[in-house]
Amino acid sequence: MSPIAVDERKLREVALTADEYLEIVERLDREPNEVELGMLGVLWSEHCSYKTSRPLLRRLPTEGPRVLQGPGENAGALDIGEGWAVVFKVESHNHPSAIEPYQGAATGVGGILRDVIAMGARPVALLDSLRFGPLPRSRRHFEGVVAGVGGYGNCMGIPTVGGEVYFEDCYAGNPLVNAMCVGLVRADRLQRARAGGAGNLLLLVGAQTGRDGIHGASFASLELDGAAEERRPAVQVGNPFLEKCLLEACMELAPRPGVVAIQDLGAAGLTSAVAESAARSGAGARLDVAAVPRRERGMTPYEVMLSESQERMLVVVEPGRQAELAEVFAKWDLEASVIGEVTDDGLLVVADGDDEVARLPVELLTDGAPVRLLEARPDPGPPELDLDRLGPAPADLGAVVLRLLGSPNLGSRRPVFRRYDHMVGDATVVPPGGDAAVLRVPGSRLGLALTIDGNGRYCRLDPFVGAQIAVAEAARNLAAVGARPLGVTDCLNFGNPERPEVYWQLQRAVDGIAVACRALGVPVVSGNVSLYNESELGGSIDPTPVIGMIGLLPDRDRRLAAGFAADGDAVLVVGKTCNEMGGSEYLKVVHGEVAGPAPALDLAAERAANELVLAAAADGLLRSAHDVAEGGLLAALAESCLLGGRGARCDALRTDQGGRLDAAFFGESQGRFVVSAAPAALTALRQLAGVHDVELTLLGRTGGDRVVFEGQVDVGLPELRKAWEEALL
Repeated sequence: MSPIAVDERKLREVALTADEYLEIVERLDREPNEVELGMLGVLWSEHCSYKTSRPLLRRLPTEGPRVLQGPGENAGALDIGEGWAVVFKVESHNHPSAIEPYQGAATGVGGILRDVIAMGARPVALLDSLRFGPLPRSRRHFEGVVAGVGGYGNCMGIPTVGGEVYFEDCYAGNPLVNAMCVGLVRADRLQRARAGGAGNLLLLVGAQTGRDGIHGASFASLELDGAAEERRPAVQVGNPFLEKCLLEACMELAPRPGVVAIQDLGAAGLTSAVAESAARSGAGARLDVAAVPRRERGMTPYEVMLSESQERMLVVVEPGRQAELAEVFAKWDLEASVIGEVTDDGLLVVADGDDEVARLPVELLTDGAPVRLLEARPDPGPPELDLDRLGPAPADLGAVVLRLLGSPNLGSRRPVFRRYDHMVGDATVVPPGGDAAVLRVPGSRLGLALTIDGNGRYCRLDPFVGAQIAVAEAARNLAAVGARPLGVTDCLNFGNPERPEVYWQLQRAVDGIAVACRALGVPVVSGNVSLYNESELGGSIDPTPVIGMIGLLPDRDRRLAAGFAADGDAVLVVGKTCNEMGGSEYLKVVHGEVAGPAPALDLAAERAANELVLAAAADGLLRSAHDVAEGGLLAALAESCLLGGRGARCDALRTDQGGRLDAAFFGESQGRFVVSAAPAALTALRQLAGVHDVELTLLGRTGGDRVVFEGQVDVGLPELRKAWEEALL
């Protein structure tokens, strides 16, 4: 073979390196044509192939007695009993949302919905994890993304029941938009997208194909630079009303005889949908792009194969069955076209009428991307915290808690979730605003608890510990409503892994998630990796692993809320308060510092605290429970007062010998809950704490309209509420 000329500009457009191109040539024993290069580029992109993260992800625990489907399908699935399976997954739409906030977020929601639909499950809830630069500078991104999430979910009739929103400098040019979808299906009707059976037909159902989203997967595998605005055409445009029709049609199609598989068209469009569904069965496929309905004239085979137009599904059906399904498509006013068939030769062959335009091994497309083992070098990280330099604790701690609750990272999220319809579908029994949402499971007493959590600041200080804390806090959120954690979906948001410090962060975070999930007994059944989150404005983002977690209540009527429920109840702290302030919101808001170490974490103590709260909730000993997280003990107690509409009067808070009072009130020691209980339950609660070997400290009593720690803090609820509710306005 003569020497090969490598067009670097063309390779960058498809996110391939020169070495990868040469490997393709070697394995094909020829140079790929333009269509083939585009197909290989999108499926070998970091976004689709996980060529950097794949070896690391094998370290995660993915099996367990409830796991029905782990990683490798459109979404993961767990058995929750009484014949039901929960299907769930989280994905990112970061780069598109940076360029076009509304459509980027909206189509992110649409994509994650289709992942769950493809498993045969009806979506019942959405959650989001959002991060932006500081307000007011990031207002355009913030408002656009929130509107996009709400607009798509509301139109689909899927409640958005939980999430998180944070603001940090590092996300100024590269916001993070992670969307999680949860669905329910009868366990015996769970679907897998495996296009086996030579001669089975490939039907493309839903929207017509346009030029939107071309190179979207490649775009997500590059840093956001000064030319990012030129990639606006790589952002898809959504139509939630069409997707609603697609959802209902798929719910009717899935159980019908002759329907072999359903696969959504997301990143990499037809190329990915056909290749991945064929690969799961060791099959091949032949398709004709001339049969693909188009909404734009003059589209080339390259554009058709790479288009990421939304609201499309690939349905694999047995030959001769398509006429039986026509009534379903007609009922929902959907266009369905036979575009090809499954073959047994392991090749993906693309024709344009009589002309063959691509012929590639399915294995080369799906598993062929070479794994990258990059250099890892520890990040020196921010400086260690010098407590002496901070000076004494502020004299007016009430003013401090007002300032914290009025900060964007701790203030009320009501301005966000009021944009979402969180009650549509009539399944929500605990709405947004607390630790976790709870949904009813049809025809049962079961309650399904959902949460999503992460803290990039902790991970900047220590990615191993910070990732563990993300898992631990998600588990505490579920325990706080009385739900036992069952399983995890994760979204790993990092900068450019070709930088040794970033690759080290990714390694350490994955290891941290693995350790924490094993310790807490929660397998990882699905997830997403989003790399190259860097921009000229904010630089590299903090390492930000986000953890979505599912929990189960045997009886949803035993659920707990975060707000204090009655006057005169005892207020207690579950877990130990330590003299630490590293990585805290207090340190950033009051002193303008991000310094370490990250809060210490004892996973055995975490599990013990969770078990205590779960046992106490099941025995009816608790009236409320709230996870202590950002802002520390005083912020958590104030939130319980605000959510319950009543104050609390407590004894003076004691500190360890030599400890700081601000660290005791605002340090973010892990493994803690603020709980309330009727006075008559205290004896049994203390006995239970002894059984679980968990520290339990009585703080005071609920009642009144002030938050008081004798001689230390005295602040009125009206002042707190004003600060809290205006934080995001």
